[in-house]
Amino acid sequence: MGSVVEIVMGSDSDLPVMEETGKVLKEFKIPYVLRIISAHRTPDLAREYSKGLIKRGVKVVIAGAGAAAHLAGAIASCTTIPVIGVPLDSSPLSGIDALFSTVQMPGGIPVATMAIGKAGAKNAAIFAVEILALENNRLKNALKNFRGKMAKEVANKDKRLKQI
Repeated sequence: MGSVVEIVMGSDSDLPVMEETGKVLKEFKIPYVLRIISAHRTPDLAREYSKGLIKRGVKVVIAGAGAAAHLAGAIASCTTIPVIGVPLDSSPLSGIDALFSTVQMPGGIPVATMAIGKAGAKNAAIFAVEILALENNRLKNALKNFRGKMAKEVANKDKRLKQI
């Protein structure tokens, strides 16, 4: 079985953040691949990659980029599968530039944009799981268990605090 989700980043320097996405997908047993494709340095590759997503059976793309973060939008402009953007903090503007570059898409070419950095990378994976769970009962149940586990962890932390 090929990858159901593909994680794309603009540079290898983005890997420490985007590997958080992979960790979550592994937890849910979702096959994925990691790619490095730059919207600016390799525009022909970005276009070719994007146009082949449906044929390869990919269901969701998660694209992380910093600064002038056009990767998610460039991919979304060439495919009709969901694209989730993760703005990264890689410039003196602390990721705000990447956030605006990712979220400000023209009408008709949506990119679901997450938070800046590791929290966004993790939420991108969870959002991809939610999309896939629409047609997959195993993932629906896994999401329920994931949320339940988070709730128990918070309750346990609260209980320990009360004992101090």
